[in-house]
Amino acid sequence: MSSLIEWILHVDRHLRELMEAIGPGWLYLVLAVIVFCETGLVVTPFLPGDSLLFAVGALCAIEGSPLSLWVMLPLLCFAAIAGDAVNYWIGNYLGPRVFRSETSRWFNKNHLLRAQAFYDRYGSKAIVLARFIPIVRTFAPFVAGIGRMNFLRFWFYNIVGGVVWVTLFLVAGYWMGTWEIVQKNFFLVTIGIIFVSLLPVAWEWYQARRESRA
Repeated sequence: MSSLIEWILHVDRHLRELMEAIGPGWLYLVLAVIVFCETGLVVTPFLPGDSLLFAVGALCAIEGSPLSLWVMLPLLCFAAIAGDAVNYWIGNYLGPRVFRSETSRWFNKNHLLRAQAFYDRYGSKAIVLARFIPIVRTFAPFVAGIGRMNFLRFWFYNIVGGVVWVTLFLVAGYWMGTWEIVQKNFFLVTIGIIFVSLLPVAWEWYQARRESRA
């Protein structure tokens, strides 16, 4: 776990090392798989999301970079949309059976319940909003599948959320990645992205605590 945290906090450096080791072609595939798994499998909510997309955008912006933003954008949008779709179908197939087990080696039930509360609060829009919240992002489509959310409505919010999420962070990284202050302090930028992305989680936790006390 410590090595994963270190990889996430220094994602820009490790991405460059990975590209040098396997080449840009394979890196495209690896990044697509990471984004797909982070959004599509309830057992991998720990994978990087926002910070990874920002770092990828910054890597594309480096002069002479073999990575193209115009290839990365549709590829990662497709991976994010496909991930949510698979997650929805898994939840739809498993149904409420997943709530019967108090413990599981495959996923954290507390994460699932938190995502369900988020989905109950925001309805269909949760599929879009959850894209910007770690952990909830992974479980929201799963809960939508369990709740038998209308398939066409899910696909609409899935596509909108996936495109907005990937485009926002990739373009932000591409634009800001050339700034000298960002290049010299990428570790702090990563910390900032993680901190901001966790604020909605903290707010939901605070709201839930306040309601339970009331």
